[in-house]
Amino acid sequence: MTGMTGMSGKLYGVGLGPGDPNLMTVAAVKAIAGADVIAYHCARHGRSIARSIAAEHIREDQIEERLMYPLTVETTDHPGGYRGALNDFYEEASARLAAHLDAGRTVAVLAEGDPLFYGSYQHMHKRLAHRYDTEVIPGVTSVSAAAARLGEPLCEAEEVLTIIPGTLPEDELTARLAATDSAVVMKLGRTFPTVRRALERAGRLEDARYVERAFMAGERTEALASVDASTVPYFSVAVLPSRIDAEVPEERETGGEVVVVGTGPAGAPWLTPESRGALVNADDLVGYTTYLDRVPVLRPGQRRHGSDNKVESERAEFALDLARRGRRVAVVSGGDPGVFAMATAVLEVASQDPYLDVPVRVLPGVTAANAAAAKAGAPLGHDYATISLSDRLKPWEVIAQRLASAAAADLVLALYNPGSRSRTWQVAKARELLLEHRAPDTPVVVARDVGGPEESVRVLPLADLDPTEVDMRTLLLIGSSQTQAVRRGDGDGRVVAWTPRRYPEA
Repeated sequence: MTGMTGMSGKLYGVGLGPGDPNLMTVAAVKAIAGADVIAYHCARHGRSIARSIAAEHIREDQIEERLMYPLTVETTDHPGGYRGALNDFYEEASARLAAHLDAGRTVAVLAEGDPLFYGSYQHMHKRLAHRYDTEVIPGVTSVSAAAARLGEPLCEAEEVLTIIPGTLPEDELTARLAATDSAVVMKLGRTFPTVRRALERAGRLEDARYVERAFMAGERTEALASVDASTVPYFSVAVLPSRIDAEVPEERETGGEVVVVGTGPAGAPWLTPESRGALVNADDLVGYTTYLDRVPVLRPGQRRHGSDNKVESERAEFALDLARRGRRVAVVSGGDPGVFAMATAVLEVASQDPYLDVPVRVLPGVTAANAAAAKAGAPLGHDYATISLSDRLKPWEVIAQRLASAAAADLVLALYNPGSRSRTWQVAKARELLLEHRAPDTPVVVARDVGGPEESVRVLPLADLDPTEVDMRTLLLIGSSQTQAVRRGDGDGRVVAWTPRRYPEA
């Protein structure tokens, strides 16, 4: 119950369920029976689905309030537009109900499904519940009704269910469908073509089910891919049911592909919706074991193939061989797969004759330099160069030349792979080279395990950079002559670094 005023009547928001009167709750029937006023929304033709559901419980001596919408499509000459017209309607409708409540009458507002789930009642509730004694009686939603009619579990175990209005833009629909386990898309009708395209773009069309008028006359269920868009009414939903028991085929004649996915610097919180969708849809996950461990358990039946960090070509060939057999393979890479990571290795092997026909996609991820820069402020705000200090795949002489050239050009530097157990002298040598071109007080960001449990981000002068504190999990950002470092007074007084977007005239 919510607000109460004097001897006013009581307001009920009554959930009626999806359409079958037998699915009304006992509480709903009692609230209708005890009400002085029965209110329901309807279109301009005057008919109301809500009233038809509750009809056998409405008495002749009860007052009926038809709350008739002034418009049904988003075209109006109202000065406030469609939203303005609706707002005026809700204000007028709530005032009519308030008059009954002020007169001491009990008012039951009928609502299909659940009153607070995409329902018209909620607009009355927001305007009246703080002023009158109010009770909301929940009802069976269209989501539960659709799942029941399909006879398939909606979500199990750790699966995430997402409920999405079909009125969202197509790109937003695609991202949300790709990133979830199970989903229900509401408000189809004229949005159906957009929803269908979004499901296809998200790789989920073959999983999608269609439910129309669940528990109502004219009920229909079928695979969504086969539905004629011209036949779809507003009272229909698209359902992506649980995939716990979905079978992953050993082989397919077609449909195999390799998607190289960047997980960002530290796993799940840094995944883009597109990358999460690719991981969800994959039959096989292939990658360096440390990076595979960052990927959450997405669905049963997936196979994980972990390997050492120094077998990139073998890993790529293994993934491409799986795809040739019709498997959908996600090659998991840390950060962004195109920055010192697996995209190059996969494309190098995929360019060989046996694999030229295997589809390969590369999905971007948050690279370590961008993650570290964001934590430190904006040190990459102007031109910068990205260099790996690892001399495992290129000679140190090349690295030293590039460091000197980039430093002489006064570029900010993002230094990847600065050190490891087997590479201990490169950071000291790089600092020595850079001090030939940079002032000793040049800001340096030392970022370790960004996004992880041992995250540490410090800003210090180049002269104070201690090579012994740098390991393979560290990224260094070396400022230019213009990079600033300031200790701010807010929060914990941390030092932030940024590089101005303007460069001084020569």
